[in-house]
Amino acid sequence: MNKNQLKKKPILKFFLIGCGTFTVLVVAIIVWITLSLFSEPDLIEISTYHPFRSAKAKEQYLKYYDMRAQKWPVVSESRMVKTSYGQTFVRISGPADSPPLVLLPSAGATSLFWIPNIKLLSESYNVYAVDNIYDFGRSVYTRTFKNSDDLINWLDELFMTLELENNINLMGLSYGGWLTSQYALRFPSRLHKIVVLAPAATIFPLPGEWAWRGILSAIPHRYFIKKMMVDWAFEDLVHADDEASKILLKEIIDDAIMGLKCFKFKMPIHPTVLDDKELQSIKISTLFLVGENEKLYPAQKAVLRLNKVAPQIETEIIPNAGHDLTIVQAEMVNKKVLEFLKQP
Repeated sequence: MNKNQLKKKPILKFFLIGCGTFTVLVVAIIVWITLSLFSEPDLIEISTYHPFRSAKAKEQYLKYYDMRAQKWPVVSESRMVKTSYGQTFVRISGPADSPPLVLLPSAGATSLFWIPNIKLLSESYNVYAVDNIYDFGRSVYTRTFKNSDDLINWLDELFMTLELENNINLMGLSYGGWLTSQYALRFPSRLHKIVVLAPAATIFPLPGEWAWRGILSAIPHRYFIKKMMVDWAFEDLVHADDEASKILLKEIIDDAIMGLKCFKFKMPIHPTVLDDKELQSIKISTLFLVGENEKLYPAQKAVLRLNKVAPQIETEIIPNAGHDLTIVQAEMVNKKVLEFLKQP
C-alpha cells in the first residue's frame, strides 16, 4: 500500500462517519418534528388555550384568522355548534330558505379555503362552511378521535344540532372529500347529493411521496411548506402568472405557517380506500371531480376505476388543475357543481 492510499483511507473513513452522523441527525429531527407537532394534548386537564400551543399562540392565530375572514365575499352568520366531541365553528351564507349545502375543507385548511367558491354557491344554497373540529380554525375538540366512526358521529351530531333534517347536500375537498364518502356510506338517508373533490385516498392509496413531503412540510417555515407540498400539489396555481393567483398562493402558505406555529393538533385519522362493494353501495347522486394534474393518484386511472366499478357515480376531469382545482379553476368547478346539484 503506497503513501497516497494510506492518506485516502482515513479521509474516506471520516467522510463515511460524517454522512452517517448527518443521516441520523436528519432522521432525529424528522421524528422530533412529528412527535412535537402531532402529540396529543392531555384531554383530562384541557387548558384555557386548548388546542393552541399557548395563550399567546391562541391570540395570534385568532387575530390572523379574523383578518383573513374579512375577505369572505358575502354576508354570513357565524355559529359555534356544541357536540359531544367539542365545539364546531360554522360559517353560514346564502338564503335561509334555500336547500342546505355543507362544505368540508381539506386537511390543514379551514372554512376560509372556500373563499373562491362561496359567492356563486351561496346564491342558490344555504351554505354551511365548516372548520373541521380536528384541524386548524375556530373549532375546539374535547375528545380524542380514535377512528373514522368518531369523525362520522361528530359530523352527524353537527347536522342534527344545525337541524338540517334529511335533505343535505354535502361537498368535501381532499380529506373532506374522503369524510364525505364515509358519511355517505353510513348515513345515506340523511343526504340528497354529494360532491367529492379530489378525495384523499378513497379511490387509491396515498402515494409514498405524499408521506415524506407531508412530514417535511410540517416544519413551520415558508421554504419547507412551499417546496415540499405547495409546489407539488398546487403546481398549476404556482405557475399562474396573474396577480390574483400570486395573492392566493401567498395566503395559502401564510395560513399553513400560522396554523403549524400556533396549533398543537392531533394527527387526523388516516384516510382509507373504498373497496368495490363500498363504492357500489353509494346509491345517492354523487359527483367526483379531479384535476388532470392531481398528484394523489392519476386522474385518468381514478376515473377509469369509478366508471368500471361504480358507473352510477358521475365523474369528470378538470383541465389545467391539480389538487388546487377549486382555486385555479374555481369558475369551472362552481359551474359543474351547481349544474349537478340542480339536476332532478
